[in-house]
Amino acid sequence: MADIKYEITEEIGILSESSKGWTKEFNLISWNDREPKYDIREWAPDHEKMGKGVTLSIEEAKVLKALLNSIDI
Repeated sequence: MADIKYEITEEIGILSESSKGWTKEFNLISWNDREPKYDIREWAPDHEKMGKGVTLSIEEAKVLKALLNSIDI
């Protein structure tokens, strides 16, 4: 399997941190030299390892933002 190339172009924020030091982060990431997308996933402290996550286009991120704004938290 080919290596996946990624570049975190903007670190937006940390959502949580596990007892082992992994952080669940919301970032803007370029995957394989493509246009950056919004991304939520867990990362090892050095950003060398990652867990499964969710990647959103700008349009999907706007819909998610509207949905989150419509609920009472």
